[in-house]
Amino acid sequence: MPDKKIVNSWNEWDPLKHVIVGRADNCCIPAPEPAVDVKIPPDSVMKGKHGRRTQDSIDKANELLDKFVKTLEGRGIRVDRPTPLKFDEKIATPDWKAEHMFGCMPSRDVIITVGKEMLEATMSFRCRWFEYLAYRPLIQQYFMEDPDMKHESAPKPRLTDKDYHKNYLSDEVSIEQRLKWAEKKYFVTTEEEPLFDAADILRFGKDLIVQHGFTTNLKGIDWLKRHFPNHRVHTVNFPGDPYPIHIDATFTPIRPGLILNNPVRKLPKDQRKLFEDNGWEIIEAAQPAHNSPPPLTYYSIWLSMNILVLDPKTVCVEKSEVYQAEQLDKLGMEVLPVDFREAYGFGGSLHCSTTDVYREGDLQDYFPKQ
Repeated sequence: MPDKKIVNSWNEWDPLKHVIVGRADNCCIPAPEPAVDVKIPPDSVMKGKHGRRTQDSIDKANELLDKFVKTLEGRGIRVDRPTPLKFDEKIATPDWKAEHMFGCMPSRDVIITVGKEMLEATMSFRCRWFEYLAYRPLIQQYFMEDPDMKHESAPKPRLTDKDYHKNYLSDEVSIEQRLKWAEKKYFVTTEEEPLFDAADILRFGKDLIVQHGFTTNLKGIDWLKRHFPNHRVHTVNFPGDPYPIHIDATFTPIRPGLILNNPVRKLPKDQRKLFEDNGWEIIEAAQPAHNSPPPLTYYSIWLSMNILVLDPKTVCVEKSEVYQAEQLDKLGMEVLPVDFREAYGFGGSLHCSTTDVYREGDLQDYFPKQ
């Protein structure tokens, strides 16, 4: 077995040298299930129906993803790609059936790299239960190439109806009620079994910051604490978000000591102590350049701050998000504009679409005062 290090990533900002970028092949708009109920306009290209996205939209998304890959490779970064499944086929477990799966564009959601370990998340949507299989060929390759690499998989949840609060997504529930629920930390998932998506976790060396929300429950966070006993795992939530799915369009570290925070989803004052006691500055992210997301995109306009940091001085930003780019430029960052907006609907923006494999650097303690 070759003696070389392939897997190593301790934070969100050290120099990126190896990354996985998703693919749009066979991506679907998910059918209704207990934690998902997207509304598809009848006058859209999907004609009101869930299922496989149109080939034109898939081709366009793949074109943008491929251009993003070339941008990264042009900076000397190795890029690998997942192996798409037949996401438009029916799936089933002994407990439930689904009309189809989701896709493998937002690879950040499924796998997180912590040091030399790549961990497969439980996932909390039924349509994403088998998604890890798209990444197994790469993970098996890394396992064979790197004798120190650890491949871990969290326990697969059953995702029965007991995992979800019934009628949580009902159209009869007002946005005001949803905001009250978010403030009380009452989300669509129950505490039946551990659930977490990898994109709810941010890595700060010895500390992991995990969002409690739609896709990660408290049992999932407890499992992460037990799984990473040498790390300090902190729970955060953002009451201004009625649909808190993933942390990386809300709270974005860009270098040691500096974090962008969504101004409408502010970190509560009592949860800021960890950062303030250790000299970290939390600043409000710039306003998005758009008032609405692209058609058939079920994510907020705050994908504007879903940026990919290549190193503490370099960052990729979606090219139309001029206000976010300007803010980062004024903060002393080299900004690389990336055309990506028409791929948003497939699972998010630049951070969502990637999974770190290797960043330079080693384990550091960024929050010694606790």
